[in-house]
This record gives sequence, C-alpha cells and structure tokens, in this order.
Amino acid sequence: MIPLSFGEIARAVNGTLRGLDSSFITGALPVIDSRKARKGTFFLALPGERVDGNRYCQAAIDAGADFVITTEVFDFPSIQVDDVGKALISLAAYARNKSLDTIFVGLTGSQGKTTTKDLLTHILSSFGETVSPTGSFNNEIGVPLTILSCTDQTKYCIVEMGARHVGDISYLCSIAKPSIGLVLVVGSAHVGEFGSQLAIAQAKAELIQSLPDSGVAVLGTYDQFTPHMADGREMRSITFGESSTSVVRAADIEAREGRAHFDLVTPDGRAPVSLRLLGLHQISNALGAAAVATALGVKIESIAASLSTAESNSKWRMELHDAGGILVINDTYNANPESMSAALRTLALLAQERGGISWAFLGKMHELGESEAEDHLRIGRLASDLGIDQLVAVGSNLYLDGLQLDFAAGDEMTTHYFLTQEEALGLSRHFSPGDVVLFKASRAEHLDELAEKILINIGNQVESEGGVQ
Repeated sequence: MIPLSFGEIARAVNGTLRGLDSSFITGALPVIDSRKARKGTFFLALPGERVDGNRYCQAAIDAGADFVITTEVFDFPSIQVDDVGKALISLAAYARNKSLDTIFVGLTGSQGKTTTKDLLTHILSSFGETVSPTGSFNNEIGVPLTILSCTDQTKYCIVEMGARHVGDISYLCSIAKPSIGLVLVVGSAHVGEFGSQLAIAQAKAELIQSLPDSGVAVLGTYDQFTPHMADGREMRSITFGESSTSVVRAADIEAREGRAHFDLVTPDGRAPVSLRLLGLHQISNALGAAAVATALGVKIESIAASLSTAESNSKWRMELHDAGGILVINDTYNANPESMSAALRTLALLAQERGGISWAFLGKMHELGESEAEDHLRIGRLASDLGIDQLVAVGSNLYLDGLQLDFAAGDEMTTHYFLTQEEALGLSRHFSPGDVVLFKASRAEHLDELAEKILINIGNQVESEGGVQ
C-alpha cells in the first residue's frame, strides 16, 4: 500500500481506530487469508460463504499482521468498520486517487486475460515496479486488493477486470480509473449469463467508455465488436492482430514444437519473437501485451526480447508435463468454445510433430446458455476434423451426442464416454511414448484431478515396468 496514516485510513473507510496511533504512517500490504499474514501486512476480515473472517483476526495478528480491518471489537490493533467489503473498496479508491505517479492499465476479454496480464507484467517489470493480480483476481475484491498492493515506488499497475453482469466493469473502472484499456476479444464465454455475444461486447466496452479522452484504447481485431469500441471517441486507439491493417501485428508465423514464432511488427519496426508458451493462440495474448507496451513507449526490441523469455505463471493453463515420454497438457483452469478449439489445435500439432497418438480428455463447458448442446457438438466435430485420434468425454456426453451421425467415411477418431473420472483412469494403460494427452474442461468439472491421477498412473507404470509399454 502507498504510505498512509492510520487517521487517513480510518477516515477513508469510516472506521474506528483501536490500539492504533492516528498519526502513524503505514505501508502494509493487504491479505484476506490469515495464513498469508506476516509482518508488514494487514488482514481484511471479509465474510465468506462458509466462514466469517472475523474468526481469523487473532490468527492473523499472531502470524505478525500489523493490524486488522474488522466489524468486531478486539483488544489488538484494528480498525472497526460496518462492512469490511465496502471498507476494502473505499480504501482502494482512496489509495488510487493518491497514486498520481502510477500508470493504471485495465485489461478485459472473454479469454486470455490472465496470460496477457502475465506477459505484460514480464515486459514492464524491466522498466519499473509493476503490480498485477495473482491468479484471476478480477472482481470487486480482487481489483481493490491489486490497487492496495501498489507502493509509492510502483510505476505500473495492471488491473484485470472480469464481468458477470452489465455494469460490473464500469464499477471496477470507477475504483481503478485506468488510463489505458486493453480489450482482447469478445467470445461466447458467459453467453448463458449475458444472453448474447452483443451483450458481452457491451459489457467489455465499458472499459473503453470509462477511459478519459487522454487515455489509450488497445483493441484486438479477433471479433466484429472489439475493433470499434473506441469509435466516436477522441482518444488514441491501437489495434492488434494478424492482419496487415493492425497497428501491432504478427507476421511470418511459424509453429515449432507447438510454440509460435513470428515477427512482431509495430510502428517502431520489426523484431523476431519466439514464444515459450504453448499454442498458436498465444499470439493474440502476446500481441495484446505488446500493444500496451507500445502505447507506453517501450522499444520494440525490448518487447520482443521479453515476450521470448516469458514463462507461464498461472496454474492449469497449458501446463506441460513429460512423463515417460508421454506429453501431458493440463489446461483445466477453464473452458469455452474458443479456448477449447485452441487447445485441440495445439494437441493436433504436437501429436503430429511427435508422431504419437493424440488423446483429448474433455469435460463440460459451462455458462453457454441455449447454445450449449450445439457448442459441445461443434467441438466434437472439430476434434474429428483435426484428426484427433482419441476423444474421451468425461462426465458429459455432449461432445459425442449425435457426433457419430456426422462422421464421414474414413473418419478414424475413436470416441469414449465415462460418467466418472475413476472410470476414465484405465485408459492410461494404453498410452505409449510419443503420445500427447490433453485435459480440458471448465473449472467446475475439476478435471485437473483426473490429470494428476493419470500422471501418477504413468509414473507408477514407468517405475514398475522400466518405461511405458
């Protein structure tokens, strides 16, 4: 947190100081998990679905937290408020208004937000202290926590913004007040909640509408809506994509070992990029990060070098494991038709390069609304078109329901359906060195658990047999 006196904090959250000197200056960082409390942090006792954060205030203090923000009266250093959630937002808004030397970047999109955030953080960290959220802290709790993680030395703050309803991003922007807004793509994720892709586009466009006229709109060209989100505004706009009309683009794209190699082209020139991230779909994420860096005046050579050294920092996102010569891709953090398509294309590419069998273990995609059945069947058809050898549906038969009727003569994809993960485990006996195995589903399906169990099975086979047969 930027240095603030306890008196300032109390006024910002309309709270009462207990055991704290109003004139004392603190720069403590926020935590909402008492297990992460230590000296130099403060604990926010947020209410939870199952537990009350107030029950963990003592544990946070015992672990070294400087103070707590709570709704209860304690005899240790604390600030008592009526509502801890509202206090968190109020304090973040106050700190943001005082952070005049920090550049705030807002980021949203139907997919790719977290990866793009990680890439942009990697680029900007070379030029000054950069704060970005851990994981997907992109809501009314995560955004304030990100802001309060900034110090008086922070040069850049990247704020990831998600939306479940129209108005969510406008609200988050009222707290973060970004001067640069990045919209990656409008996809079909959350159509079930918003009702249509147009409604999703309107929700994402709130980020651009919230920017000041002096701001910069950074817009992807991967759907019909995003490139036009700054139309009618006087602000600077930078588009990115793979067409020659994009301000920041990728040219001469190649795939090697499942990773993208391309020339980054910006108004500053051209420079080669070799991504370490898996999948050609990472190009759009890299270009989004590159476009923001370009808006901030970073030289193209530095952007290209950073993109070529960046690693994935987020769990269960195209996570690679090589077990006994079998390549396992754990991409189970979430799923929608666009990301599912990208993962299958990567699987097909890697299996072709390695000469082994391609296995796709797929769980249900959630929040698709009325198009749920057709979207799943479309992915099943795509798997067949891509030449995936083994399509394994786990927990849902939607990928396969009616698929056999669509098979053309000569289609060779074998399909399986297992109601439970335990039933699917036995297929690991049929893996061979050179095979590539993908696990992909919405987070609620917990397909990461199946991926971990199968990795254990493979390891046991290697140990007992001296290699996978």
